[in-house]
Amino acid sequence: MQEGELLAAVDLGSNSFHMVVARYEHGVPRLIDRLRETTRMAAGLDANGSLDAEHRQRALDCLARFGQRLAGVAPQHVRAVGTNALRQLLHPQEFLRPAERALGQPIEIVSGREEARLIFLGVAHGLPASRQRRLVVDIGGGSSEFIIGHQLEPLHAESIQVGCVASSLRFFPGGKITRKRWQHAHEEIGVLLQQFAMDYRETGWQECFGSSGTIKVIEAVVSGLGLSEHGITLPALVGLREVMLQAGHIDRLRLPGLSEERMPIFPGGAVILETAFENLGLERMLAVETAMRDGIVWDLMGRAAGSDPRRASIQALARRYGVDEAQSARVDSTAQALLQAIDGQWDLGEDAAEWLDWAARVHEIGLAIAHSQHHRHAGYILRHADLPGFSRDEQQLLACIVESHRRKPDKAAFNALPPRLRVFARRITSLLRLAVLMRRARRSEALPPLRLQAQGERLHLALPMAWLEAHPLTITDLDLERALLAELGLKLELERI
Repeated sequence: MQEGELLAAVDLGSNSFHMVVARYEHGVPRLIDRLRETTRMAAGLDANGSLDAEHRQRALDCLARFGQRLAGVAPQHVRAVGTNALRQLLHPQEFLRPAERALGQPIEIVSGREEARLIFLGVAHGLPASRQRRLVVDIGGGSSEFIIGHQLEPLHAESIQVGCVASSLRFFPGGKITRKRWQHAHEEIGVLLQQFAMDYRETGWQECFGSSGTIKVIEAVVSGLGLSEHGITLPALVGLREVMLQAGHIDRLRLPGLSEERMPIFPGGAVILETAFENLGLERMLAVETAMRDGIVWDLMGRAAGSDPRRASIQALARRYGVDEAQSARVDSTAQALLQAIDGQWDLGEDAAEWLDWAARVHEIGLAIAHSQHHRHAGYILRHADLPGFSRDEQQLLACIVESHRRKPDKAAFNALPPRLRVFARRITSLLRLAVLMRRARRSEALPPLRLQAQGERLHLALPMAWLEAHPLTITDLDLERALLAELGLKLELERI
């Protein structure tokens, strides 16, 4: 990045939307602006994943205001991330299309573990350097994340689908706080935590930090009540619980440090944190100011500097499934040559070479399952694996490209992508298919100059007659490829020169 360039991160949480704008100065981001609005999207979701009109409009109005502030920030230096409320939408594109228009930027929906990675990245950068393992807890509006990490790297990351908004509505309907309701919430949340609590205890940590507004408010409240002099402890949370039970209703929660805006969702956050303390054996937690939005900024800087976690995810996946690295490299180099040949003819963007590289590196991971339909197996793996750095849409894009690298492409998979990705996906897939076809022999054989031209939806490939005559199988494959690429709306022309 260049000195003075701006970066912006937008965090579309289940309780509130946040945006930070930073300036790149001397190798670090310097915060210059921060926006926050309470949208309570989690409260507008029903059990079927439908968002009511009131909360939908509130979110869109907020994004329009954020979009105005983003004017002047280079698009490649902006990242907008949606979390649990967007993950729960039954038809996400019905919300994302108008939301992206309002914001003026694409919006990524990330998995719970990717959310956890970004949270830890933000928190770790906001703390003094340490060689000790750290546990970071974030209680959001719709989900809660738990991460053990060392320095800047998460070692374990988990996300459970309980947050302060959803839990307050579910366990304390009507705002009534009773011991029976508290115990019910404690038991259900405990079941979710027990899935990983033992592993976390065995790994261990030396310091514990809490990110998110919920934990910061709880720390302020227990301090104001005189329940703890330093941070949050289990006895302080037990004391807070008794104070809340005595109040009996959210309208009577007149607690130091608790705003009226946060009162309706405070019980859910408090019961989640108390249950986490008990199940994980926590002794003391300190609240921090940094959060996922800060992690997004650092992640953007890493991508700009060539340290993209997505690249590491691809490498790890290729190793895990025993990919033939030599063949992947041959396919990648051929695909890159084809991309260079059409440079300027198709507007694929600056990251087209990277997407081709990633697809080439993992296009054969399905062979670890079976040769038959291995492209389909690969697509399934890419859709459902935890791939740090990738958003949900990015995983769908990569899966779509890879599972269509051979045989008949799945048109339904391309149509299921967000509209802004469909043309890119079809064109990248066509280049990967041609590269795989040209490298079917799986040996280090010199190829003739690849003369490829692209105009609209037409591809024109010219190959030497002598080379084609020496490769009759390639001629047959190219003839078949015409019909297969037609499934993607592309016309392939072969010229013998």
